[in-house]
Amino acid sequence: MKRLDNYINGKIVVGKSNKYLPVDDPSKGEIISEVLLSNLNDYNSLVDSSEKAFESWSEITPLKRARIISKFKENIEKDLDNIAKLVSIEHGKTLDDAKGSVTRGLEVVEFACGIPHLLKGEFSQNVGSQIDSWSVRQPLGITAGITPFNFPAMVPMWMFPISIACGNSFILKPSEKDPSCSIRLAELFSEAGLPDGVFNVLNGDKDAVNMLINDPRIQSISFVGSTPVAKYIYEKSAQNGKRVQALGGAKNHLIVMPDANLDQAVDGIMGAAYGSAGERCMAVSVAVAVGEIADQLVENIHKKAESLIVAPWTDSSSEMGPVISKEHKIKIEEYIGSGVDEGAKLVLDGRNLKIQGYENGYFVGPTLFDNVTKEMKIYKEEIFGPVLSVIRAKNYDEALNLVNEHAFGNGTSIYTSDGEVSRHFTTNCKIGMVGVNVPIPVPMAFHSFGGWKQSLFGDHSMHGIEGIRFFTKLKTITSRWPKSIQKGPEFKMPTN
Repeated sequence: MKRLDNYINGKIVVGKSNKYLPVDDPSKGEIISEVLLSNLNDYNSLVDSSEKAFESWSEITPLKRARIISKFKENIEKDLDNIAKLVSIEHGKTLDDAKGSVTRGLEVVEFACGIPHLLKGEFSQNVGSQIDSWSVRQPLGITAGITPFNFPAMVPMWMFPISIACGNSFILKPSEKDPSCSIRLAELFSEAGLPDGVFNVLNGDKDAVNMLINDPRIQSISFVGSTPVAKYIYEKSAQNGKRVQALGGAKNHLIVMPDANLDQAVDGIMGAAYGSAGERCMAVSVAVAVGEIADQLVENIHKKAESLIVAPWTDSSSEMGPVISKEHKIKIEEYIGSGVDEGAKLVLDGRNLKIQGYENGYFVGPTLFDNVTKEMKIYKEEIFGPVLSVIRAKNYDEALNLVNEHAFGNGTSIYTSDGEVSRHFTTNCKIGMVGVNVPIPVPMAFHSFGGWKQSLFGDHSMHGIEGIRFFTKLKTITSRWPKSIQKGPEFKMPTN
């Protein structure tokens, strides 16, 4: 059985704990490898490496860092197909979806190549008599990222390229469900010339997470995952004096107005609701049908969802793969059952789906509910699976209130032909990421990714300029040279 250990000082290091957790192929429901559950000895040797590496890496010029990151970018491009395959094997998403996710992560690496410009400070001459003032951004030290199973390449690349470009060392704690991709990325970074210890990979479970949270040597924690865990990591890390960016769950609404292009809206909903088996924080899990368009919208979604090809990633025709684990499959099916029990109309049932030759795989078919109400569990909670709820609204104001009243505030979209409605929506919705006639409003790498309300804990979003600010400390310097200093003490702030 293949074993996946930690990556420390530019190489794979066999763990001292001798405890391993099985890693499944979700398409087959079979164990394909084992991942290390790091103990305190494993952890300390890794952090010692990160601490030592930071001392020298932080002194390297941003230009030299950028050249190494640029080489890393080239290495990813050359190895992209292999990285995507690792994602598909352990996560189950289609190969095209996996390639797309790696590409979106690569865009953040491209952004990080501009670090010499991004770290420029501000300068003011003669803020007082012969006094100059300027600001610089300096690295934090050892930084850490805790990432989810759904995007084992993309989400880590939201974090570590920015942190490392800023002069920090970085510890990545990937999901124990699909850890291979993180190790491969670390290898490619080392091959690009990154000094040993700057980027280390710590495998493990919640014990490893708590080690990072409680260690005073760790200066920051970045996290993407469910809201309960995000809240826990934010609170505990903040108590320990760390800066935190913790992205939580979502319940993304897509409003379809009566004047919308229905075909475009349905196509958008299909990809956003059922792509990646609904296992993404930007998935559309609620379609808000406004007015008389509701019946036709549900009918059209139903027709397309029925014909959706669910198959393992090895099938080139596959449009949707399995969910991540047997436990998660059971959880999703329980949510479907609760929707039925609470009175929602089950238009399409994805339970009990069996794929020939892959009967033990963790497959859940596309599921569609109509006549969902805001009191129902399937509306209030994040399901994280291929389950779409249609809720009906009499008018635009009612639809907007549904979006704004929900506990989550990650992403939302509206489909409309009315520019006035669009402008009002983008201005007044209480959501972090907003789309107009696009189903998934994910910002490009040079902007920043983050929600509002229960979808984000902390002051900074991921990547973009927000990432630069998160991974650096601002220092402001005021200077005057001795020849200009007047004799005698001064007891007031300079005013001229």
